[in-house]
Amino acid sequence: MKNAWTPRREKLQKGIIILPSAFTLGNLFFGIYSIVAVTRGDLISAGWFIIYAGVLDTLDGKIARFTRTGSHFGAELDSLVDGISFGVAPAFIMFELFFADAQWSWTLSFVFVTAAVVRLARFNLEQGGEAKKYFHGLPTPAAGMTLASYYPFSQTSLFAEYLSDYPWEQIAPVGTVILSILMVSPVPYAKFPKIGLRTSKGILNSVFVLTCLLAALLEPRYYFFTAFLLYIMWGLLRSVLNGLLDGIPTGDPLLDEDEVDERAEVRAFDYGHLGSRGPDDYQLSNSDSAREDPA
Repeated sequence: MKNAWTPRREKLQKGIIILPSAFTLGNLFFGIYSIVAVTRGDLISAGWFIIYAGVLDTLDGKIARFTRTGSHFGAELDSLVDGISFGVAPAFIMFELFFADAQWSWTLSFVFVTAAVVRLARFNLEQGGEAKKYFHGLPTPAAGMTLASYYPFSQTSLFAEYLSDYPWEQIAPVGTVILSILMVSPVPYAKFPKIGLRTSKGILNSVFVLTCLLAALLEPRYYFFTAFLLYIMWGLLRSVLNGLLDGIPTGDPLLDEDEVDERAEVRAFDYGHLGSRGPDDYQLSNSDSAREDPA
């Protein structure tokens, strides 16, 4: 009986492993579709396709962790896809809106894409594909979706009545550069809040997330651009306040305290009794263990 069920279990396991990558490739589909929509002049759909890609990008990591099917392959695939969906595609929207007329203004799109891929490479190197406590710099999806959600927001009555007179031809290039700098900066940005019903903090986080979801579903044109701007400004403000009130932190703000202690113990380990083998011989295994359970 046990042997009879083995093929089915293997098929089920393979199906579960493929599931996160399927969401990642769906992310890629919408990123490419956004670029196609820009070439067709449909900038509103192009912006929404990047938002859809962001939803799938959130789900693939959570599914991988829930099913315990995270892998180095999944982390690298996710980064490559994010570079297109949240780097190239939003930069192409900005190019079509603001940078197409001048001869060299397209380089601002290049700057944004460069910052996005550098941010993704640094994220995988430093955090193993998953943020420990904070994101080190503005997450690439947040930066990309900020640019993508601008045009749908610009078509609202609120924008037409109160914001259309602002010099967006000058604001957009400056904003693109600021987002690029924030992606490669050391400014810590909060992770997605953990929801639950066991603690008061978990309940508050659940109410907050549900409120955000409701607002996103009811008024997406108003919600996404405003929410991402608030997220960006809150990260900057909190970083400034922490620097002024607490001084510059001496430790790594991206690591939990127990992780810092564990790494200190590894560095303090005496290799003398192991003979000719030194710490360099164990470097690979230590780095592998630090990258477990990537997003």
